[in-house]
Amino acid sequence: MPHLTSLLGFALIALGLVLTPGPNMIYLVSRSITQGRIAGLISLGGVALGFVVYMLCAAFGITALLFAVPYAYDALRLAGAAYLLWLAWQALKPNGRSPFQVKALPADSPRKLFAMGFVTNLLNPKIAMLYLALLPQFIDPAQGSVLAQSVVFGAIQIAISVSVNAMIAIGAGSIAAFLGARPLWLKAQRWLMGTALAGLALRMAFETRKA
Repeated sequence: MPHLTSLLGFALIALGLVLTPGPNMIYLVSRSITQGRIAGLISLGGVALGFVVYMLCAAFGITALLFAVPYAYDALRLAGAAYLLWLAWQALKPNGRSPFQVKALPADSPRKLFAMGFVTNLLNPKIAMLYLALLPQFIDPAQGSVLAQSVVFGAIQIAISVSVNAMIAIGAGSIAAFLGARPLWLKAQRWLMGTALAGLALRMAFETRKA
């Protein structure tokens, strides 16, 4: 069993990451606003399944095997950075939109909502980096089974991420109404999100593989 300090440290990192705007948050907010809280929560179910897949891949070493392939790590890292930069530009460009701005989207079936949430999370570079670069730093073979420790840390990350995202999905409509009545606040939120995404993208782009 991992040390309590390791569990708390990893929990704080997981909390910080889920509070940083990214693809999951943007998708969940857009669905909650346009199709209601239930649609947002169904989408969150798909996101949660994506977390489970990442956790199992990390636990069984599949993710590490993927990144052992020459240039695979750099290719995914740069592709993820480019995607985050695109999201940042969508927020920062003239007449850009905030995820909390109401916009017309076609209503999707529960099956499609769940599937899109799942795919969005699987393609989320932030989650891939969490399980590849951060999780191994908290694993201590001296504390017992590496597989068991990976599952424990993964379960903590999933619990935190699902809880925070559920609150965001449930409160998205109220947040949108609040910001919609305050244009300056909406613009500030959009710039804050865009700046955070751009910062993550640049950090990811210039990150080097650890020896």
